[in-house]
Amino acid sequence: MKIHFIGIGGIGVSALAKYYLSRGDQVLGSDLTPSEITDQLEKMGAKIFIGPHRPRFDLKNFSRSNLKRTPDLVIYSPAITNDNPELKTARKLKIKCQSYPENLGELTKEYFTIAICGTHGKGTTTAMISLILIKAGLDPTVIIGTKLKEFHNSNFRQGKSKYLIIEADEYKSSFLNYSPKIIVLTCLDRDHLDYFKNLGNIIKTFEKFIKKLPENGALILNNDDKNSLKIKSKIKAKAYSLKQKEGIILKKILKLPGDHIISDALAALTLARTLKIKDEISFKALSEYQGAWRRFDQKKIRIKNQIIELINDYAHHPTEIMVTLKAVRQKYPDKKICCVFQPHQYQRTFYLFKDFVKVFIESKIDKLILTDIYSVSGRESAQIKKKVSSKKLAEAIQKILNTKVIYISTIKETLTYLKKNLRNKEVLIIMGAGDIYGLAQLLTTTKRKAKIK
Repeated sequence: MKIHFIGIGGIGVSALAKYYLSRGDQVLGSDLTPSEITDQLEKMGAKIFIGPHRPRFDLKNFSRSNLKRTPDLVIYSPAITNDNPELKTARKLKIKCQSYPENLGELTKEYFTIAICGTHGKGTTTAMISLILIKAGLDPTVIIGTKLKEFHNSNFRQGKSKYLIIEADEYKSSFLNYSPKIIVLTCLDRDHLDYFKNLGNIIKTFEKFIKKLPENGALILNNDDKNSLKIKSKIKAKAYSLKQKEGIILKKILKLPGDHIISDALAALTLARTLKIKDEISFKALSEYQGAWRRFDQKKIRIKNQIIELINDYAHHPTEIMVTLKAVRQKYPDKKICCVFQPHQYQRTFYLFKDFVKVFIESKIDKLILTDIYSVSGRESAQIKKKVSSKKLAEAIQKILNTKVIYISTIKETLTYLKKNLRNKEVLIIMGAGDIYGLAQLLTTTKRKAKIK
């Protein structure tokens, strides 16, 4: 089968593309910009078109003979809008078109699917569960929204068993397309308010997802999260909590710091017990977990004879920022901490503005640098873009906080500032879900290949 992916460079869509490549299907795709992910897909055999979206199926020259060149299926990212020229052309040609969650939903019916959902911690929990099942010999197929060292720096693993492990995203109610046998819910928080509007709607949507479980299905719930406990379900949940004695064991054996990491590990342990996997196997797998891409990724770097502890992290929601900075302070209680944060999406920054201000005020960092907001294609409002900015956020924090707060527009300018001002043995944490990771790449490579703006 020939499949064309629109937005193939996305972290979720690319994993699905790798699934089809592993089956031997012919994969094509397009995206606005090249990336490590598109490079990886090309090495695996995919044909990638890079640049502004243009129709890949020429209507003027279309004829029956062209059917050999058109795809059998078009799969598009949830970020792709209906006016996308490729999607419009495919529909005119009556090619079957599915969104990423629609197509993944069909796959979940073919497997014993374990879906990990929640506002925070999905990626880490999915990774931990995957490694436990692999260690137990259950050989799962995994589609995850991050890259794992254990998967050779990939966001996909091909298995040969009945098990499929997926990271189930709630945005635009995507996960309502899935048919899981087990659901792991990490926590619920106010996010994606441009879509959900309020916490009540978020809880109701998760309840709808949980109702998709069969009568013999299983629900695993975070007993420490008050919002998760509001979920109404006919299926009795198996709860996990930091109060469990296993939390003490996990704190000793896990390579990553923070109570939120222990909580994710407890979720994975509870899932493993549901599948009757022995604890000794689970603890062994969890102790070996190296962390996911941009999840508290730690390195020592040298800048002009200065030794700096660098942490690269995906945190982009106030709650994630809070627990991550708390973990940094716990790990480095006596060191100066500099945080570079790139807000992700104007909508999120606008709706959670006060929460961002509060979390940075309460953090115990010594210096905060804010770069321009990372704009997410297809998910921004022109009106909101006029109302919020990183500069306004920096000013709001600085009014109350004694910590030095600096607004630097671009990543390139931030790099220059850091080279001049970082001091020996300082801790630098780079946070955000956008392209801010390019700054970390520039700081950790002598070849300076990373692209920056």
